[in-house]
Amino acid sequence: MVYFINDIITGALIGLLYALVAMGFVVIYRASKVFNFAQGELVIIGGFIVWFTTMQLGLSLWLSIPLSLVLAGLVGYAIERIFLTKLIGESVFSMVMVTVGLLILLRGLVLLLFGPAVRPFPIIFPLKPLFLGDMLIPMNLLAGGIITIVAAVGLSWFFNRTRSGLRMTAVAEDHVVASSMGISVKGSIAFAWVLGAILSTIGAMIFLSGKSLTFLASDIGFAALPVALFAGLESIGGLILAGVIIGIAQSLTTNYLDPLIGGSLGSVVPYIIMLAILLVRPTGLFGWRTIERV
Repeated sequence: MVYFINDIITGALIGLLYALVAMGFVVIYRASKVFNFAQGELVIIGGFIVWFTTMQLGLSLWLSIPLSLVLAGLVGYAIERIFLTKLIGESVFSMVMVTVGLLILLRGLVLLLFGPAVRPFPIIFPLKPLFLGDMLIPMNLLAGGIITIVAAVGLSWFFNRTRSGLRMTAVAEDHVVASSMGISVKGSIAFAWVLGAILSTIGAMIFLSGKSLTFLASDIGFAALPVALFAGLESIGGLILAGVIIGIAQSLTTNYLDPLIGGSLGSVVPYIIMLAILLVRPTGLFGWRTIERV
């Protein structure tokens, strides 16, 4: 029973990490109505920025982490300015295809600048786990779970209670209408990409702390995809519940079913859950339903 409870707690914390990465999907979507397929690449770019400022420049974590977040935000801003700002008012399909191209471009750029070599990532969180009786809880996942909940509460308040957040939501509804109302469409979308890049960098620090850094770590973006679609691309608070459900399901499947069937069902379960929800509710569990008047 102790191992079972430990698996549930660990799975929930891994799910919260997925939820943090998925927030990048949701923030960008809520401001631009664009699904960013390059979210995993933003995570790995953020990871390399943290690695460079810490391991190459030799800065302490107290300096390297704030600097890395600022640099990641600038990268997100630059991506939006270079590739997306000229597509404002164009079809959603065009903008989505640009993010697909970004996925390939950013992954190639990482390989060009840093190569395929495996590098040690700095230890951001203590390696010693937290002992609760006979249970072991990794400190990076525990800290990540707390950060994810705080970020979800803060972003939910921002989007629902502040004028800037409501303007970003209006931009996502219709670029032309928002512009005619005096809302800066370019500014709102650029700010969303800055937020998305910062969230991705925080996710990279939690995910990679004390581990190895390689461009393949960008696959966490695809691992977070079921959480984003399960919750609904407009719901930030819903990511918490979706992440916990998917994380626990994946953990229990990996630890108890996979040894019995000799397969890797645990890696597929999140997508099965996602598809099951989308068949019943195409907008996701907490996504907004579009009401059209005829």
